[in-house]
Amino acid sequence: SIFFCSWILIHRLKQRNSKHPKTWPLIGAAIEQLLNYHRMHDWLVRYLAESSTVVVRMPFATYTYVAHPENVEHVLKTNFSNYPKGRVYHSYMEVLLGDGIFNVDGELWRKQRKTASFEFASKNLRDFSSVVFREYSLKLHQILLRSSYEDRKQVDMQELLMRMTLDSICKVGFGVEIRTLDSDSPDNRFAEGFDAANTAVTLRFIDPFWRVKRFLNMGSEAVLSRSIRIIDDFTYSVIKTRKSEMEETKNQGKMNKHDILSRFIELSKDSENNISDKSLRDIVLNFVIAGRDTTATTLSWAIYMTIEDESVAEKLYGELRRFEETYARDVGMELSESLDERAQKFAEMLNYDTVGKLYYLHAVITETLRLYPAVPQDPKGVLNDDVLPDGTAVKAGGMVTYVPFAMGRMEYNWGPDAASFKPERWIKDGVFQNPSPFKFTAFQAGPRICLGKDSAYLQMKMAMAILIRFYKFKLVPGQLVKYRMMTTLSMENGLKVTVSRR
Repeated sequence: SIFFCSWILIHRLKQRNSKHPKTWPLIGAAIEQLLNYHRMHDWLVRYLAESSTVVVRMPFATYTYVAHPENVEHVLKTNFSNYPKGRVYHSYMEVLLGDGIFNVDGELWRKQRKTASFEFASKNLRDFSSVVFREYSLKLHQILLRSSYEDRKQVDMQELLMRMTLDSICKVGFGVEIRTLDSDSPDNRFAEGFDAANTAVTLRFIDPFWRVKRFLNMGSEAVLSRSIRIIDDFTYSVIKTRKSEMEETKNQGKMNKHDILSRFIELSKDSENNISDKSLRDIVLNFVIAGRDTTATTLSWAIYMTIEDESVAEKLYGELRRFEETYARDVGMELSESLDERAQKFAEMLNYDTVGKLYYLHAVITETLRLYPAVPQDPKGVLNDDVLPDGTAVKAGGMVTYVPFAMGRMEYNWGPDAASFKPERWIKDGVFQNPSPFKFTAFQAGPRICLGKDSAYLQMKMAMAILIRFYKFKLVPGQLVKYRMMTTLSMENGLKVTVSRR
């Protein structure tokens, strides 16, 4: 026992000046990471503030976290081929994302990206998206309008935004309407199952016993198994509905819609493409996480930040009010005194070109993404031994993770006011200034940069414009706002607010 204690003592003493998490023999930093799992993003902020690269040794792998733009560019662009999603990441996420675009590498990734890029580059899709985003933003407006007439009625904005973005991605991406935002607000078992599955697969990254739990069907893995059944029932029904609609349209001699799912269904008719219903299921779920979760969480945090800093809300309201009055004057539009009619007219003013000129709105959303990125950290596998630009050696089989959540809070990236919510930092001489994608990494960078970036900004700006132009939000007393540990940065307790009309 004396030898064992001495061994541990020597092991710990060797690390007394280390800026990385302290390890124990055999188990590495597992204890510290498990104790801080519920606040892991903040835990990493503390370490990355002292050193822009942090190495966390775990029992079966070594994780290297990076926050400096030079290291990020090396991983995402310069030596891109050495940092794929990798076998380990795929094994953790396969049950949820399968072989979809966010969980594969190589030729399979290139084929899916090429097919999807045709749709995102289409003017038809952009115009259709504008119509859909406007439609569902107005549905949300109707819900909030009713709530504003009921004194002190609480609404969960995150829940409503999740429903809005789910309806939107299903209509734009898959050509089907699921109506979760309808006035009767039906139970959304798919969304609940998807969130539960997302949380469970995220836990796998630090739980060394997840395979045992999966085998025994217990704990988080039992929850995951139940959730996947719910998810699959929904997803396969979407595919079946879309196939049926496409066949009916064909029989009537009409043109099919040009949504993403329809494009892949057409490709699946050629056996050489090897696209099964399981492949279509994976494609649907990957675009759900891209089109629902990321947009809704960003809007939730943006609203929260306008609640926390009323001066931001008022400045944004001023920009939107000036835009409305100028547009109405230029086209000879008469503005109604009725809030509902005025909101309808205001929504008609919003399109890809007009929201592009609302620089402060764009800055508010971008500043939200800087501090509360929809994907707070993004791990990559390491194919071959490599050395990062700062001299850190990484070994094949390990993981390198860039950390957008921490990057946005680092003074060596953004200056002494890095932790402050300051939309003005993005505007110079009245015009929005685009940052380096390796410094502002909310949409990835390099070959994997997000295809839906413009579409996401369009929906967020249309929704945020209507919400801030016509409503004020106030947190419900006692509401604790904090993030939930999953692949996206959603709020654990939702965003419960009361709503009043402007």
